[in-house]
Formats: sequence, C-alpha cells, structure tokens
Amino acid sequence: MTKTVQRRWVAVTLHAGLALTVLATIVPYVDRAVLVNHIRAGYPSYTQAELDSAVSTYLVLLSIIGALGVIAWLWTVWAVRTDKRWARPAATVMFVLGTSIGLIALLTKDTSGATGLPPTLGWIGLAPCLVGAVAVMLVWKRPQPE
Repeated sequence: MTKTVQRRWVAVTLHAGLALTVLATIVPYVDRAVLVNHIRAGYPSYTQAELDSAVSTYLVLLSIIGALGVIAWLWTVWAVRTDKRWARPAATVMFVLGTSIGLIALLTKDTSGATGLPPTLGWIGLAPCLVGAVAVMLVWKRPQPE
C-alpha cells in the first residue's frame, strides 16, 4: 500500500470511528424504551419517577462518554493528519481507553445482578472500538515506497 493510499484509508477509518461514536451516543435517545425496559426488569419495584431518574442518569453518563469519545476521535484525526510524532502511541492509548470503557459498560453488573447497561446498547457502544482496532493497525503499518 503506498503512503497516499494508506493515509486515505487511515482517514476513512478514523472518520468511520467518529461517525459510529456519534451514532452510538444518539441510539439511547432514539430507542429510550430499551433502557427503560432493562431498568424496569432489574428493578420491578421502581416507581415511574425512579425509572425516569435512572434513565436520565444513564443518558447523561452515556452522553458524557460519547462526547469524550468524539473529542478523542477528533484529536486523533488531527494528530494523524498533521503527522505528529506522538500520533501512533496516542491513537493506541485512545483505543485501549475506549475499548476498556466499552467493555466496562457492557459487562459491569449492577445491584440487580444484571448488567447495568442493556446488552444491545453495550454492543452498539463497542462498535467504534472495532473500527479503532483497524485504525490503530493502519497507523502503525509502514507504507510501501511509492
């Protein structure tokens, strides 16, 4: 792969990760019922006010995580595009942090014994991490001479 082609693929991959992060942040708002039903199943004695409060808390937390993810992607895009010497290790660190947060969200159990986040939302939240793995591989790959 020539340097120009590789740079194009890196840019496409990084922007795809950014887009998936935005989508993963929006999905809980679009399909709020998944979150409501998951909390209701784990805590059947919750009143409607308690359910609303729990859902709102989750939406705020997921929004903060999503916003931090978007910032991380934009920062990584900038670092790679401007050929910063530290872009490769920084992209790797961002990937490890994002994947760790995604796995924690997917696997952590709450006091009900179920995962705190519905599995559907957890897996959607990990989708950008898969793209991140490809992006990290591409930024570390040495281009072939043109």
